[in-house]
Amino acid sequence: MNCRIFSLFILSLTLIPLSASFAQEISQETQTVHKWKMTTSWPGGNMLKGAQSFADHVRHTTDGRVDIKVFPGGGLGNPLKVTETVSNGVAEIGHTWPGYDWGKDKTVVLFGGWAGGMDAEQTFHWLYEAGGQELHQEFRKEKFNLHVFAVGVAPTEVFLHSQKPVRTLDDLKGLKIRTTGAWLEISKNLGASPVTSAASEIYQMLERGVIDAAEGASPSVNLPLGFHKTAPYVIIPGLHQPTTVMEVVINQEAWDRLSKHDQLMIEIAAKLASFEYWTHIGYDDLHAMQAFRDNKNEIIELDDTVKAEAKHHAREWGNKVANENDWFAKVLKHQRDFQTLWESGESYRNVR
Repeated sequence: MNCRIFSLFILSLTLIPLSASFAQEISQETQTVHKWKMTTSWPGGNMLKGAQSFADHVRHTTDGRVDIKVFPGGGLGNPLKVTETVSNGVAEIGHTWPGYDWGKDKTVVLFGGWAGGMDAEQTFHWLYEAGGQELHQEFRKEKFNLHVFAVGVAPTEVFLHSQKPVRTLDDLKGLKIRTTGAWLEISKNLGASPVTSAASEIYQMLERGVIDAAEGASPSVNLPLGFHKTAPYVIIPGLHQPTTVMEVVINQEAWDRLSKHDQLMIEIAAKLASFEYWTHIGYDDLHAMQAFRDNKNEIIELDDTVKAEAKHHAREWGNKVANENDWFAKVLKHQRDFQTLWESGESYRNVR
């Protein structure tokens, strides 16, 4: 018995310095300061403010150990190629819309919001409760070697700021529109003539008559960009984009250098920023719509026929791409299964 007690005593003496060493290692890890540069897709406005808000939350939750300097679109690289800038190490982190990587893998539009997708409320539940965030991270790491979080879930967009009134399918035929992502292809099936560009180029394209109409984002994001000043018609609802999900992409090596604690703090900051963005933009959109009315813009609601045709063509487009892309098929099925589950609860959720 005495021999056993002596052995335990010796073991405890061995573990004490090991424990102290481990604690010291953790302490040193959490005291390391990481100064990161963030490249973005945004020239200014609410989206850039959203990126800065996230950076502020990260600084606070990590007690300053992760310090992010935010650069407006073009400051560190092409605003439509944020993932390349981050992958190449020019910036450790970026804030963008997934759909800008459309040319590399069309799966990105499923994470960024698209015509056949979910609204903001559904998206929150899918991301944070139904496994959407984990699927997003798995995809970005496998295909791009980036770590990712959703940072900014926005309400429904304006369908078009237009030089011409648009109500019917006939009005869409031949209409030159600026758009991005899946709508580049889906809108062609409705008769439109789409092109794409950076958001910073939309105003001049409208003003010069290069395009007839443009979609940008939700009302309050578009307002400071002045689209309503050169295009008298505001077309709603944004059936091409029931919600928009922005993302933060992080260089994998930079992410791996962080402590587990700080990684968790960044995850918490991302979730908080997404929720804040939703409520902030949603509230500001109410005032932006009133600003359009005050400016004497004519607000036009699309005919039900346009909505039905858009939904049909979006579903057909999704099926087609799924047949060609395994990752797209995997995410699309995951989202559609969730949408079916969500629809099963509509009877008890709808109180109107």
